Amino acid sequence: MSALTSLAAALGADGFWRRTGAMLLKEFLQLRRDRITFATMITIPLLQLVLFGYAINTTPRNLPTAVLLQESSDVGRSILAALQNTKFFKVTMLLHNDAELDQALASGKVLFAVEIPANFERAVRRGDMPALLVAADATDPVATGTAVAALSELVNTALANDHGLPDAGQPLFEIRTHQRYNPAAVTALNVVPGLLGTILTLTMLIFTALSVTREIERGTMESLLAMPITPLEIMLGKIAPYVLVGFLQAALIVGAGVLMFGVPIVGNLALLAALATLFIATNLSFGYTFSTLAQNQLQAVQMSMMFFLPNMLLSGFIFPFLGMPRWAQVIGEWLPLTHFIRIARAIMLKGSTLAQLQYDTLALAGLMAVAMTIAVTRFRRTLD
Repeated sequence: MSALTSLAAALGADGFWRRTGAMLLKEFLQLRRDRITFATMITIPLLQLVLFGYAINTTPRNLPTAVLLQESSDVGRSILAALQNTKFFKVTMLLHNDAELDQALASGKVLFAVEIPANFERAVRRGDMPALLVAADATDPVATGTAVAALSELVNTALANDHGLPDAGQPLFEIRTHQRYNPAAVTALNVVPGLLGTILTLTMLIFTALSVTREIERGTMESLLAMPITPLEIMLGKIAPYVLVGFLQAALIVGAGVLMFGVPIVGNLALLAALATLFIATNLSFGYTFSTLAQNQLQAVQMSMMFFLPNMLLSGFIFPFLGMPRWAQVIGEWLPLTHFIRIARAIMLKGSTLAQLQYDTLALAGLMAVAMTIAVTRFRRTLD
């Protein structure tokens, strides 16, 4: 009896390992067939490693800076040279008046504007401690905070090698910094416009990424394909309802930001609503594109998350955009969230106009056109 029991136990153990091995083989075969899932498992860790290791930098350098010279002098040139030697500033514009200075900051072309007033050199030589005026775009305090702190060293080093000046052991001028648009460096003023774009990106991508694959899995795609309707009409019909949903989300986020965190809306609210609608439509177009490429809902969600991750990390929402290396900035320029965060912060905090936001607006429209073209081209008229 004991021998039979031992034999049965041995056969049972053998059957257990055989069945487990068969199940293991089945899972490997299924994983090989589902290449998108396998690629996602490999790509996401590598993508995170590359982005956090190479692209993310909380100490931005070479920040675009404009200079307004009210006089041309040796002292002024020495100060500009010292400014660029800090490696935080990069002079990209030379201005002629205060109106150009305001325009450069409002449009986001520069983050700093340095004004050397008239008779500055004469005041330095007389020991009158004149003021060097610096205006900083503080809509992103993280990006400008370190650079503003570095300005204190500028006072001590700018004129150290110049001759014929008063005692170089004492500061010869002072720096007056005006942090515009967010002078108190309130975090909420920077975060809420970014959250507006981030939340819309995630929800809009997921909503429409499931649209076509859901039809296939439910078995309703056959009826849809039998109708006299074009792929473009299908896409517009599926996207339109979610535009309204996204607009409602945006209204709730902006309203909560204003009421709960005191975020101002300095600019035109109608312009913000119009460009938010454009941003929503752009993300819906990308989500719909993923739904035409995916074979099931899981793949559609995975594609959406693969697109959302670089949007969140390379857009300037979490880390300063200008702190990233050039190759990461180039990638960021191809992401909708990058442009909308600039738009939202500029309208809400600066009061920027459509003319000042022309580049980012056209970029969103172009990205939407590209995504729609791919979606219509990839839409399958058969289930094969």
